[in-house]
Amino acid sequence: MLASVRSANVLGTTGRAVTVEVHVGDGLPGFTIVGLPDTVCREARDRVRAAMLSTGLTWPNRRVTVNLAPAGFRKSGAVLDLPLAVGILVASGVIDAERVQRYCFVGELGLDGTVRRVAGAAPMVAALGSEWPEAVPVVPAANLVEARVVASGAVEVVSTLSDVVSVLVEGMPWPDAPAEPAAGTAPPEADLADVRGQPLARRALEIAAAGHHHLLLAGPPGAGKTMLAQRLAGLLPPLDAHTAVDVTMVHSAAGIALPAGGLVRRPPWRAPHHTASLISMVGGGSDALRPGEVSMAHGGILFLDELGEFPPAVIDALRQPLEEGVIRVSRARASATMPARVLLVGATNPCPCGGGRPGECSCSEAARAKYLRRLSGPLLDRFDLRVWVGRPSTEHLLGEQSGESTAAVRSRVLEARERAHLRGHGANSTIPASMLDDVAPLTADALDIVRGELERGRLSGRGLHRIRRVARTVADLRGSEVVDTADVTVALQMRIDLGRVGAVQV
Repeated sequence: MLASVRSANVLGTTGRAVTVEVHVGDGLPGFTIVGLPDTVCREARDRVRAAMLSTGLTWPNRRVTVNLAPAGFRKSGAVLDLPLAVGILVASGVIDAERVQRYCFVGELGLDGTVRRVAGAAPMVAALGSEWPEAVPVVPAANLVEARVVASGAVEVVSTLSDVVSVLVEGMPWPDAPAEPAAGTAPPEADLADVRGQPLARRALEIAAAGHHHLLLAGPPGAGKTMLAQRLAGLLPPLDAHTAVDVTMVHSAAGIALPAGGLVRRPPWRAPHHTASLISMVGGGSDALRPGEVSMAHGGILFLDELGEFPPAVIDALRQPLEEGVIRVSRARASATMPARVLLVGATNPCPCGGGRPGECSCSEAARAKYLRRLSGPLLDRFDLRVWVGRPSTEHLLGEQSGESTAAVRSRVLEARERAHLRGHGANSTIPASMLDDVAPLTADALDIVRGELERGRLSGRGLHRIRRVARTVADLRGSEVVDTADVTVALQMRIDLGRVGAVQV
């Protein structure tokens, strides 16, 4: 007999509908699975067989052939275990074929017949709804919350293979959905008021959050670069509805635990170690294309601490997604486009010893040059803000006066973002060059300052556009529609040359 069961798989961050075709016929007993299954998918034979026997069902002592259609892309993971078991039961005559036509199944089977949580439930349920809108998805109970985020109708849950048999054979109702977990107490938010001193760096955080400008913090060890970067997340507004769904799909595909309610509403924070590989950063893999750190940080912050210690090939691979907001991963058998619009924040020492300043640095000129060559010019040019973070003074560290709180700064950030939104071009960092004259008009004096920087060779064409976008954000933070000399001066002040950091004045 032949059975056809609807299911899905994940490629990158996108779900794809899959039809599990099962044929049980005469011949020497055996099991064959075709349709580009990966190693984990091929091992489903042993998991499904043990689960059926543990549940009290009979494994067919006949020739079993399974086809995963369409055969044009690789199927990965154990998500097809449950539909495969259902298909074998239908093809063996245990379940009526008509009973399964209105359902779609995803789930991994344990050897004892339990149905376990799978990664990527949200994109898979979304794909099932697009391909078969009339069908009802059946998912593991542990995946119910994220499945409901994208489902257009009802979602049924199962915890064991016995639940499926009870419903489809005995006509029992589907098990009740588990109660949604209560929202836990969020950990206390790191407050910007904890930072002592660093007025320039604090202002750079505010500008970066208001205009979505990439930020590079350079300075000696212990100056507070990481502490500052960790407090940037609290300045960002909640995700809009569209971005929240995109982020939820990425996190579901990556197997990251989702918050209570399923939908990710806070901007993500990702801080990979400097030993991260190229694949872990941009995504991909051999058997399955999975999102990397740049996609998992979509809508939020990708923080690269010790930027100079990352392999140059890894950080240079971020140049294209920083410009386009997506990452395209291509392999011989598959390709995927994944979201990757992030706010990039880097922290680096200015040299191997970390001193940086004359009298504080013990490195030779050759050692400094070699260290800085690890950061390519095109990558540095993508940082709108490059700020020196010096060691705070004793008075600042031991004084009782603290700076502004995160809440106070966030209110100005939200106001500035609202002004940019009303102009209809999104974040200031994405203003097209052709619109800068209309959106960020310069006063005559401000134009003279910019012209002087271009004539001295301190600005490239791309640098000019970035300076104007940053100046637009500075003007928005003070509530002005015109960009004047003070705004341009601040933008230039926050674009240091790492090779000449010794001449920078704090």
